Amino acid sequence: MKFHKTRLTLACLSALLTGQAVADEGALQGRLTDKQQKAYFEGASVRIKELNLSTVTRRDGSFRFNTLPAGSYTLEIRYLGADKIVRQIQIKEGETLEQRIVLESEGQDLEYLIVYGQRAGQAGALNMQRTADNLKSVVSADAIGQFPDQNAAEALQRLPGLSIERDQGEGRFVGIRGIDPNLNNVTINGMNIPSPEAGVRSVALDVIPAELIEGLEVTKAVTPDMDADAIGGTVEVKSLSAFDRGGRSASLTVQASHNELRSKTSPKLSGSFTELLDMGDKEDVFGVALAVSWFDREFGSDNIESNGDDEIEQRYYGVARERIGAAVNLDYRPDFDNQYYLRTLYSRFSDDEYRQANTFVFDDEESEIERGTKDRYEVQEILSLSAGGEHQLDSWHMGYQLGYAQSSEDEPDALYYSFIGEGFDISSDFAGPIPTITQDTAAMDLANYEVDEVAFEDNLSEDEEISFKLDISRDIKLVGHSAQLKFGGKYRTREKTTDANIFIYDGDFDELSPGQFTASSPDWGLGNFGPGADRGGLRQHFNLNRSNLELAVLDSELESNGASYRSEEDIFAAYLMGKVDIDSLRIVAGYRYESTDFSTAGQRVELVEDEQNDVEEVINAPWTSEKDYSHLLPSLNLRYEFSEKLIGRFAYTQTIARPKFEDSAAFQIIESSTEENDDGEFETEREAEVGNPELEPFESDNIDVAIEYYPGSIGVLSAGYFHKSIDNFVILADVSELDAWKGFDEVIQPINGERAKVQGVELSWVKSFDNGLLIAANATLSDSEAVTFLDGERFETSLPNQSDKVGNLTLGYEDHAWSLRLTLSHKSENLEEIDGDMLRMEDSHQQLDFSGKYYINQQMHLYFNAINLNDEPYYHYFDSRTVNAQYEEYGRTFELGFSWTL
Repeated sequence: MKFHKTRLTLACLSALLTGQAVADEGALQGRLTDKQQKAYFEGASVRIKELNLSTVTRRDGSFRFNTLPAGSYTLEIRYLGADKIVRQIQIKEGETLEQRIVLESEGQDLEYLIVYGQRAGQAGALNMQRTADNLKSVVSADAIGQFPDQNAAEALQRLPGLSIERDQGEGRFVGIRGIDPNLNNVTINGMNIPSPEAGVRSVALDVIPAELIEGLEVTKAVTPDMDADAIGGTVEVKSLSAFDRGGRSASLTVQASHNELRSKTSPKLSGSFTELLDMGDKEDVFGVALAVSWFDREFGSDNIESNGDDEIEQRYYGVARERIGAAVNLDYRPDFDNQYYLRTLYSRFSDDEYRQANTFVFDDEESEIERGTKDRYEVQEILSLSAGGEHQLDSWHMGYQLGYAQSSEDEPDALYYSFIGEGFDISSDFAGPIPTITQDTAAMDLANYEVDEVAFEDNLSEDEEISFKLDISRDIKLVGHSAQLKFGGKYRTREKTTDANIFIYDGDFDELSPGQFTASSPDWGLGNFGPGADRGGLRQHFNLNRSNLELAVLDSELESNGASYRSEEDIFAAYLMGKVDIDSLRIVAGYRYESTDFSTAGQRVELVEDEQNDVEEVINAPWTSEKDYSHLLPSLNLRYEFSEKLIGRFAYTQTIARPKFEDSAAFQIIESSTEENDDGEFETEREAEVGNPELEPFESDNIDVAIEYYPGSIGVLSAGYFHKSIDNFVILADVSELDAWKGFDEVIQPINGERAKVQGVELSWVKSFDNGLLIAANATLSDSEAVTFLDGERFETSLPNQSDKVGNLTLGYEDHAWSLRLTLSHKSENLEEIDGDMLRMEDSHQQLDFSGKYYINQQMHLYFNAINLNDEPYYHYFDSRTVNAQYEEYGRTFELGFSWTL
């Protein structure tokens, strides 16, 4: 248990617990809308001047004050991009005053400025960021629509401190301040989302289409009422609600996209519908929101890789990815004080990939070429269901939620063929990012190769979580200051299983000639690829001849059983926190307690090849393990309003991250070989790869300091500093010297390492000018230290995937007819991993995108997007930029679409 006490935190809690609530005398509730009552405004600051009470409007523009003494007061409402609203109100004892407030403009067309156009997204996001109790960044639905982003990951890359990890050129995982995505928390509508992929906790956000998202929030400094497993931060995905819009609304988008590299054109359709149904009373309303999205994209990449020494691999990818997403959300609000909801989100992401590869091994007369194929169809699904309610009971507020989430990754019928050829004349100088290869005519004919191996896989990973949470808060007075006491709890139970079925065939290929599968040479843009392999022919051959192929029973059993395991996790959390406003200072402080019960079950699988005793077998033994741990974690967030335009923030938090499932799983894969040496003696070599169920969770102390200046119009200028000190950082190490592994030559196992640190500054500037010009720029400059042990050697490096410099620049222009944006995203080089005695580095990446819209009217517009305009490749290298590790090109993608809204 990690428990750091701070005097300020304890003092705040003590004062809040002993504070006395004033008697209920009156209340004020209201909603902030536009003139047509078609748009609601979230994140506006609402203040009762004489009482120094303040609150923030919610998603539906609503706000409420309880326990107000009777009297006359001044109500002030501030929203970036609109005039300050000042209204005189009269509170009467025992009554609730209702107010519907309409935003006024700053001398411009407010309907254009706020409700419609690219500034709408910025205004909403900046208002939510400005009024937040803690440090967060926000992307609104309107802002997502202003970029050519295909999914949630790409939409987040525009925020300060965020970067993305790409797969086939598409954004997948989100890194917050360079921290491993496995150390982030991802929620959808307040529910934790399990990962579809085997062995990991990180959620690949490319499975969530951008059209299903109403907003994205990234919290970098958590409060006690949030989950503690957020060392990097928390990403909250909000799906559409009928109360986000006023009355009936609908949208439809039709798009065609063209990938330049593969000359493929792909269709996309999406739409949404919301309706508010009057149930008989003006406050008795039922809301329905529906959203669907379908995108079937064909594209690919050209790739060349090397080991930096004696091996080069050419790869040609053909990829088809289909995204299907749907959300059905129901809201019922019988009155202002009560609401019930049902949130659903379903996403299906399929990845159909055919990879052709040529691997060249340069070893003088022993040189060889392996030509291989990978034919794989993979489906990832996420289903999120959550039901709950919120109730205002006088000065008490209660919220609760029951949730179910399920993710899966199904990889059925994956097929791999490998052909080997020897005796060819091949050469390469390994120079530069794109090594050149010379090969003779014989090497270009598949008939001169032999089938080496065929592999077939049927793998399934499932991750399921059920949760329940309860939050209770009460407004009180603390020594004459407005305050709130909040407490609650959460229970989560999770099960993750990985079931691998791997079949390796290594014989009975005598009658099979690879030449019969020859296809035309792929249009590979990095050199001469040589003959292609017919995908359909290979699949047909396997289906017809599988029963005649010789199965490597022991190798198949070793790989299958070693990669199959189950892990279960029960987490109970409780928290106590308080919030108090002392003049211009807001203090949010408290503690969160989390208890974790972890168990895992797998197998100890050993392949024994013993020449001395003529034994060749696989020994399987069940292995189960359990581990319990708990944490008491303090949190302190300070927000000081120097003026209406200048805000300062400070946060000290403690967070954790549980180890990846593949690191903590109960599995052991052991290979034991006994052979006769040159002296006639038998020697045994043993190597192992094992999980570590005894891993301790990551623990992090976090400090954040920030200053934010809001000039009054739509814009912000901000700077911040962050520092994280992470204990129990997990590293891979050779632990064969430990007594438990006596007699082993090598044992690779995840272990808890030394402390890792990361610190840096975040800078951001956003400005919308009256002439329609928009400028947005942000940069994160960071530094990290970590220690890794490999093969008994100690490496002091930066954190993996930690880029020292991450930044974005956006130039835009908008008027009543046009909306244009040109964006540049930059990510500096970073360490990917240690490979032998070399550092594998990811090179810096700069990508230029363009988005343009032409508004036919307020309901219809045409748009054109250009993605990766500068045709930026993806490049990894060993030690020096001249030593290739991986070079991959994706080409440009162009999108043309039409959108209609009601």
